[in-house]
Amino acid sequence: MRTRFDISELQRWSTVPLRLIVGYGFMAHGYAKIMNGPDHFADSIQALGVPAPHLMAWATIGFELLGGLAVLVGAYIPAMSVPLAVILLVAAMTVHRPYGFSSIKLRDVTAAGPQFGPPGYETNLLYIAALATLVLGGSGPLALDARIRRSGRVKSQ
Repeated sequence: MRTRFDISELQRWSTVPLRLIVGYGFMAHGYAKIMNGPDHFADSIQALGVPAPHLMAWATIGFELLGGLAVLVGAYIPAMSVPLAVILLVAAMTVHRPYGFSSIKLRDVTAAGPQFGPPGYETNLLYIAALATLVLGGSGPLALDARIRRSGRVKSQ
């Protein structure tokens, strides 16, 4: 007996929520750095020993905003994933590694509510895995990559 439910049709849509949350996540982090002041972020990465901290701060902010938007709309994901993964790896190694793997560390529960410690590198690895999934599996439906490829074929004919 054959049903009308076709799992393969649903599977092709699996990358859409991944693109939306990962793209939005990068953009939210870039926007937070802008709102907190790029100089504040530059001071933070200078304290970590990052060379050319102002340049690197603006490069990080730019890639998080523009790269996040690219992931969100499904455009140039393989190219944008490289600098985004580098940002995540540097943050994991310099900021989050001392706090271990777990991104949630319940330290105490007080009258004010739960108190959490600094996050580990778990979330960085999840973002890298999501980027790898999008690179290897494609950006899926509703992605600009398909339109970009089609427009390239039309112009070359």
